[in-house]
Amino acid sequence: MSAAAQRPKRRLRNRLMLAFAGFALSVAALFGLYAVTFMYATEDAFFESMLEQEAAAQLRRHALDARWAEPQQAFMRVYADSAQFPADLVAARESEPWRSEFAGRNGRHYHVKALQPPAPAPGAWLVAEVSQQLVVRPMRDRILQWLGWSALAVVGLALAIGAWLARRSTAPLSRLAALVDTMAPNRWPQRIAAGFPDDEVGVLARGLEAMTERTQAFIDREQAFTRDASHELRTPLAVIRSAGERLLAEPALSTAGREHLLHLRQSAWQLEQTVATLLTLAREAPLVLPDTPIALLPVLEQVVIEQAVSLVGKPVEVEVDVPDDARIDLPQPVLHILLSNLIGNAFAHTDSGTIAMGVASGRLRIANRGHPIPAELRERLHEPFHKREGSAGLGLGLAIVQRLCERYRVDLRLDEEAGAMVVSLALADVAGSLDGKPSAAPGPAEDSAARSD
Repeated sequence: MSAAAQRPKRRLRNRLMLAFAGFALSVAALFGLYAVTFMYATEDAFFESMLEQEAAAQLRRHALDARWAEPQQAFMRVYADSAQFPADLVAARESEPWRSEFAGRNGRHYHVKALQPPAPAPGAWLVAEVSQQLVVRPMRDRILQWLGWSALAVVGLALAIGAWLARRSTAPLSRLAALVDTMAPNRWPQRIAAGFPDDEVGVLARGLEAMTERTQAFIDREQAFTRDASHELRTPLAVIRSAGERLLAEPALSTAGREHLLHLRQSAWQLEQTVATLLTLAREAPLVLPDTPIALLPVLEQVVIEQAVSLVGKPVEVEVDVPDDARIDLPQPVLHILLSNLIGNAFAHTDSGTIAMGVASGRLRIANRGHPIPAELRERLHEPFHKREGSAGLGLGLAIVQRLCERYRVDLRLDEEAGAMVVSLALADVAGSLDGKPSAAPGPAEDSAARSD
């Protein structure tokens, strides 16, 4: 995979730059709004002050001769009645008569102030049409353009500062991320913490270095254990199997002794396969599947015979209804381990009744009416050392089954149906079911189970 494909979709440096730019743009917009508002407020306050001064002069003149004088400013006029206002001012005041500032037609703009002489003299209105005296409105477009260009300049400066600061701040973190991106179980970077500053990134680098050292030590121990276990377990098993084969060649061996030796040799071979499977499961080895799915029934019958000793003295019947052409895409040793654990659990946890093994809906089903398992415990039975109350095992059987099923992508289910516990495995190719035609004749597994009843 190329380096470009490994780059994160959302880089921290870009996010910091965008944050700086967004903050600068927000501040520029806020202060631009404040500036425009201040200019309009100052201009209005200036006109209000002029109206206040003119109103005071008019009231003083009216107190002398009960008449209103001509305003000192040419853009002001005194109206004895509001009905005499200009037409556009009358129209503007109809909807909002409490206001003192109104926009007229053709760019005219009015400020209105009431003149209230002492009673019983009638009041009047002082009106200023200030369109020619406005300063902010003619300059508004230029001011907004200036504020816009200033905002762009501030954003550009913020982006430059943000890029510099982000590059300086995230450079150690980017180097650490590049180191982590090159990590693999067989390729650990050395001296990760070297060259990093004594800050949060340095703390992270030192913690990562300590973790990789411990992980490498664990991998070394695991590899040494699997190597030594493979040698130390396979060697005595090979000796046992070889000795069994030599004993089988003895001419004076009794028939019962020959059967026991055959069983011993088969068990030793099966144990060798189990050791190889479990060691492969412990290692990070590639998945190896058979060229074609293997037949299910022979392995199932063999496991039933091997596990039948658990049914001695129990009133238990075993029903096997598996078609000859039922197959599963698993290596034979793996299937043997799965069935040994599942069937062994069913035999061990059933005191009486029937254990049914059959195929339905493309799945091998093993059902027994043994001890009921609460739903909360059933959900955790696949975890190591979790078992039902009264179980004599260590609680590892279903954990091994779960790991093998996950490793070989086999769908495993544990359900309760009408009071029976049902464990099922997905099959590769199924030609029959429990409702279909049963197998032609009972196998040795059924005979053995029937004798144990």
